Amino acid sequence: MTKTTYSLKSFEKRRRRPLKALHHFRELIKNKEDTTQVFYVIEALNGNSFQKQFVKFANSDQGRKRLEEKRYLPPLLDNHDWLRTLPDGSLGRAYLHFMETEGLTAQGLVDEYSASGVSRDYGHPDMNIYGDRLRDTHDMLHVLTGFGRDALGEASVLGYSHAQHGGPGVLFIAYGAAWEVRKTAPKGAPVLKSIHEARRIGKAAKDIAYEDLMALLPQPIDEVRAHMGIKLPTQYHEVHAQMRNNGIDPYGVIGAAAA
Repeated sequence: MTKTTYSLKSFEKRRRRPLKALHHFRELIKNKEDTTQVFYVIEALNGNSFQKQFVKFANSDQGRKRLEEKRYLPPLLDNHDWLRTLPDGSLGRAYLHFMETEGLTAQGLVDEYSASGVSRDYGHPDMNIYGDRLRDTHDMLHVLTGFGRDALGEASVLGYSHAQHGGPGVLFIAYGAAWEVRKTAPKGAPVLKSIHEARRIGKAAKDIAYEDLMALLPQPIDEVRAHMGIKLPTQYHEVHAQMRNNGIDPYGVIGAAAA
């Protein structure tokens, strides 16, 4: 069978819209739970970053395997009964605990994308599969990296992702959100260093979009981290410690400041 080879030259150049991105970022700061604003910012600033990463993915051996599988992850990740059968200490059990504790579902993120109105049709089935994998593994990155769902944790996950996938919109949100957290955090807390560290970790790690995720779920989470080269952060947890020592809830800083 002839392998399909993709080239960035085949995609139309996409214009960046910084003023639109700034408007939606301000809306995000008002309510960090309104993740539809994240999608708007990324769409406004990323240009052809997604297309560039898709070409890299689709032309790799692992990427081709994932495209050939055509595996749609949300119903598999939302099968909590199956996840509960996995061994204690496995990635799957850690993911299950995270999703149930946070009240999240994989389908919920799909619904948020749909509600945003940002098109998820990239004009080619293979591109749609790749885009879905990036979306559907977001919460798995929280589990693997140890970054929580507070504002700095979300920003740090985006910093990690940017190191692997690029995209000015992703980096803008990461540092913009961290800057807002810095306004509330104790003086000297390593808020921006958390983003720097997340980017270093992401740069050194394997990209989860390329991995056979269903094969990783039953494995011990520490072994999965070792396989992927993911080191746990220190600066992020130092910020949390300093906040709590000063009576500040890390999970409420942006929402509280904007309310």
